[in-house]
Amino acid sequence: MTINPEINWLSDLQVFAVNRLPAHSDHYYYETLEEARSAAPMKLRHSLNGNWKFTYSINPESRPKSFYQPDVHTTSWGDITVPGHIQLQGYGKPQYVNTMYPWDGHNDIRPPEIPMDDNPVGSYVKMFTVPAHMQNKPLYISFQGVESAFYVWLNGKFVGYSEDTFTPAEFELTPFLTEGENKLAVEVYQRSTGSWLEDQDFWRMSGIFRDVYLYTVPEIHVYDASIRAELEANFKKGTLLADLKLQSLATKSASKITADLYDKNSNLVATKNAVEKDGDWTLTLEVDGPTLWSAENPYLYKLYIQVFNEEGRLVEVVPQKVGFRRFELVDKIMRLNGERIVFKGVNRHEFNCRTGRAITKEDMLWDIQTLKRNNMNAVRTSHYPNQSYWYELCDEYGIYLIDEMNLETHGSWQKMMTVDPSWNIPGNKPEWEKIVMDRAVSMYERDKNHPSILIWSCGNESYAGEVILNVSKYFKKVDPSRLVHYEGVFHNREYNDTSDMESRMYAKPADIEKYLSENPEKPYISCEYMHAMGNSLGGMYKYTDLEQKYPMYQGGFIWDYIDQALIKKNRYGEEFLAYGGDFGDRPTDYGFCTNGIVYANRELSPKMQEVKFLYQNFKLLPDENGVTIKNESLFSDTSDYVLECILHLEGKELHREQHYVVVAPQSEGRVEFEWPPGMEEEAGEYCIHTSFKLKESNRWADAGYEMAFGQYVFKVEGAEESKGMRGNLRVVNGDVNIGVHGQDFKVIFSKAVGSLVSLNYAGKEMIELPPAPLFWRATTDNDRGFAQGFYSGLWYVASLARKCVAVDLVEETDQVTVGFTYKLSIHNDVEVSNRFTVLADGSLMVKSAYHGAENLPQLPIFAVSFKVPADYDQLEWYAMGPEENYSDRKMGARLGVFRNQVSDNVSGYVVPQESGNRTGVRRLDVMNDRGQGIRISSTSEPVECNVSPYTAFELENANHHYALPKVHYTVVTVAGQQMGVGGDDSWGAPVQEEHLIPANQELEFEFKIQRL
Repeated sequence: MTINPEINWLSDLQVFAVNRLPAHSDHYYYETLEEARSAAPMKLRHSLNGNWKFTYSINPESRPKSFYQPDVHTTSWGDITVPGHIQLQGYGKPQYVNTMYPWDGHNDIRPPEIPMDDNPVGSYVKMFTVPAHMQNKPLYISFQGVESAFYVWLNGKFVGYSEDTFTPAEFELTPFLTEGENKLAVEVYQRSTGSWLEDQDFWRMSGIFRDVYLYTVPEIHVYDASIRAELEANFKKGTLLADLKLQSLATKSASKITADLYDKNSNLVATKNAVEKDGDWTLTLEVDGPTLWSAENPYLYKLYIQVFNEEGRLVEVVPQKVGFRRFELVDKIMRLNGERIVFKGVNRHEFNCRTGRAITKEDMLWDIQTLKRNNMNAVRTSHYPNQSYWYELCDEYGIYLIDEMNLETHGSWQKMMTVDPSWNIPGNKPEWEKIVMDRAVSMYERDKNHPSILIWSCGNESYAGEVILNVSKYFKKVDPSRLVHYEGVFHNREYNDTSDMESRMYAKPADIEKYLSENPEKPYISCEYMHAMGNSLGGMYKYTDLEQKYPMYQGGFIWDYIDQALIKKNRYGEEFLAYGGDFGDRPTDYGFCTNGIVYANRELSPKMQEVKFLYQNFKLLPDENGVTIKNESLFSDTSDYVLECILHLEGKELHREQHYVVVAPQSEGRVEFEWPPGMEEEAGEYCIHTSFKLKESNRWADAGYEMAFGQYVFKVEGAEESKGMRGNLRVVNGDVNIGVHGQDFKVIFSKAVGSLVSLNYAGKEMIELPPAPLFWRATTDNDRGFAQGFYSGLWYVASLARKCVAVDLVEETDQVTVGFTYKLSIHNDVEVSNRFTVLADGSLMVKSAYHGAENLPQLPIFAVSFKVPADYDQLEWYAMGPEENYSDRKMGARLGVFRNQVSDNVSGYVVPQESGNRTGVRRLDVMNDRGQGIRISSTSEPVECNVSPYTAFELENANHHYALPKVHYTVVTVAGQQMGVGGDDSWGAPVQEEHLIPANQELEFEFKIQRL
């Protein structure tokens, strides 16, 4: 045992674990069978979570070097909460960087050097007394997660040292204990050799951020259990294999170990005694016709391993949940229990907007339920092993996992988007193999018994080389029941054998199809796709469409699950969600940490609407007569769901019926509608909405929750209603203004302004700012990555200034038309016109036309925008919804009547940007709280609408929501077309071509404004 710690271990490649106990499985253990069956908190563990004494030092030189000594008093020190990050509790500051190392520009170093002038040190002290029931027994301590390196002392004696932020580090405390109060001292360093291996895309922080607890063990203890539930090739017979490593007091040995296997109804399935050889114990249980585990039916058996001492007394019980499943590569396709699997996945960082990566069980429960409710079946633990409780939840709820080891060295081989592995680590450098392999071993040993883990991942974005290849070989050697993943070989095909599947990041659909159509050797997954930064996820359907087209396309993992934004207060004491740079952290990558389909405060973003639809296993394809049901599930039929069918006319429900139908997995079914006679005779637009809803409540959703839907829209033609409205209109063609007056309304157009300036109904003025052509939308994160401001910025200018070159007035019976023609400074040939036709009842037809020109960049939007008083903040839509949607992100939207408020249309993207749009707008009511206001209706073709408290330019110029002005208006934008939002990536990928607006075309749209 090493007793003299050294500071140079921090930069010594060969020292990453001193006196640390060997990694082992994360099983629970109890002293009685009753405790084990009740799954009660372990009595043999004692939590040290809570308040610790603490002091912070900016570097090792300034740390209190002897604080661990018993006679050094720390009562005057500050306090800190464990688990928690140092930088989120008033010490130092968090720093967000993506690929570059956090010291870039500050320290000119290369691995394994570390900056010692800026290497914050946290000195922790916890006083504890050994609980009575744990006295006179061996005592150990477990640190579940400490970033990034730490030393431990007890009562002044050195205990141990460890690196690897995301796997447990455990030490024995027995030799250092004293009677009564004990002084535990922990010295945590932010920078270590391990920091070179932890260049993940996340906030850089440090501290004891996962649980800390004391534990003891019975006189004979199962130290490690390797439990494998295997299936024969025909899936009819299961074999449960267990290898047990025992730890016992010097004179104690086990006389018998038994294993009992129960099904989920607590029926005994099998029982067996273990066999001992050379001190280790093994057992084999045969199970005929086991119920198989999958994400669709996460069936778990319960195994109880009972250890008896030499006197025959039961001394320990190990409960272990077991799932029988077989995951393998067959004919170049990944199969689970014989069926081709498709990963409908997401990458997930552990994150909480207040506590960073120190997340709670409640956070994890919310996450797992959210995944299930939104049809996701897989998670990649990007890019480190998660808390053990997460794996338990994935076993129980049914989520497939790619378990990824704590390795990313992105900044060592990719600089400014250019691949440059000149000093890449670990590469082929043998001196790095031990420290890297230690991380693989620690992850495997802890997590090996979880059926939810299908794939081991060798880390993320660390290029390729012999070291990572050897990690892959290790996983394959110790665990042939799982496959191995690593994306980095894409950059160096010499090490292609590292990964069992072709895995790429942000490959475009065309590139994926090219790979799949050229007789590939490996199945394909996108380990990262759909970069969900801000208003994104456009074009996701192009990826999910590949699922049924190419058998070797086996899904992907969206980047990513949750925004990494932290709560901070602005100068006025108001909380806001902060991103990189907001803490004075430099260097930084600013808002690149906000890529979630869930906001940082754990509210769903509008993007989830698209994810849920495109990931649904049940495809509902209605027509006028019935609905075809395609069940793409691998193992589950539709018996858990009610099929609900609703017929609407112009948004109003006419009839609702329910059906109970059983469609087998991977098959089709059909249900005919049973509408009452004559339901579809009236002229108008009909919408048939079909959905599958849960019959009964389950662990993640209540009865009646909708899991899948499909719609069919059709029109019934009838006699044309006369659109003419009779009435006397009085026209005043003044020197500056044109007034059109009716019985209780007046409409005024200004020749000087070049637009409508007044729409007054019964004394209520509706126009606060005149309608004007709009060609610019508030830049989205994807627009920014594409450099839209550079390529299309002239449309920003065009939206701010135009010249009215013609005003024309046409008076007809019962209607008056005033037209305005505009020229733009950006091109002599571009011409835009807005024509307003006032009808006898005071309603207004608005037609906007655009005449394009060559050699102009794409238009972000072609629209008319105006302001009404802010009191008109209540909205009712008959449109695609309920959440915002765009031309390339509307598959998950449904046609219906929805209500919200204007403020709801400013989505919670951390950087203000375009949001709140609805496509397929048939009508939109903009009202005050008394139901008064205006209705905007499409005429021939539906339009797109956005109603916001802010203009596109106010959003454009705010970097945070608190920087937006106070609300004074309601801004109404009616568009003939808006470009898609994109999402292939956020650093240059254009929006897919069919969702762009070329500037060299003729465009026209029309809508109607009428009073409410």
